[in-house]
Amino acid sequence: MRKLPSEPSSVTVIKDSANRYFLSFVVERQPETLPKTDNSVGIDLGIKTFATFSNGTKIDAPKPLKKRIKKLRKLSKSLSNKTKGSKRYEKARARVAKFHGKLKDTRTDFLHKLSTKIIRENQTVVLEDLNVSGMVKNRKLSRAISDLGWRQFRTFLEGKAEKYGRDLRVISRWEATTQKCSCCGFRGGKLDLQVREWECLNCGAKHDRDENAAINILVAGGQSETLNGRGGKHKTSASGSSSLC
Repeated sequence: MRKLPSEPSSVTVIKDSANRYFLSFVVERQPETLPKTDNSVGIDLGIKTFATFSNGTKIDAPKPLKKRIKKLRKLSKSLSNKTKGSKRYEKARARVAKFHGKLKDTRTDFLHKLSTKIIRENQTVVLEDLNVSGMVKNRKLSRAISDLGWRQFRTFLEGKAEKYGRDLRVISRWEATTQKCSCCGFRGGKLDLQVREWECLNCGAKHDRDENAAINILVAGGQSETLNGRGGKHKTSASGSSSLC
């Protein structure tokens, strides 16, 4: 059990829909600031790979719902067969709530650990402003997007960046991060989702789709310059970002 930073001024007992009990403490703590670092990173969020960094690192998400979708269907079917208000219905409802609680815990644990690692290792973090509410309206993608928790991930990064004195930047969703070559800046046009690697028609550079997008996100956030007519220089504080050029 983790020790509280100070004596709590109040304690609240919370019971969730799965009949689990939690204690919420209100404590006072001193603001923390992490040592400054020269590292900056652009992050491209995706469905197949949760996050691709501008330094080439790729992070897979646990996708708890995808791995247990059959069990959810079984529990949901069992609940629908029960008479609402009966004891059996309540037991079935609690099982469904407990199942969703475990999914949420798995997802939240992953997002907390990843966001903390990113904030500790980088002074500046650049994300793309994704239209999550609009994307979940797509029936084919809604379940997968909800399972990933993009919005919650951004919220965690925002809170931890403010807490530890880091700089979180969010670029416009209209930036052509996927279509543009991160080496020369040539815009090759919209790519089909199935295209994971492509070659620039202007300079011949070969790109991993997600890594190229992450580098462009970093550039759009004002953290680097590439060979796209900006004086012929390449500057970046994210290690490995120039490996594609």
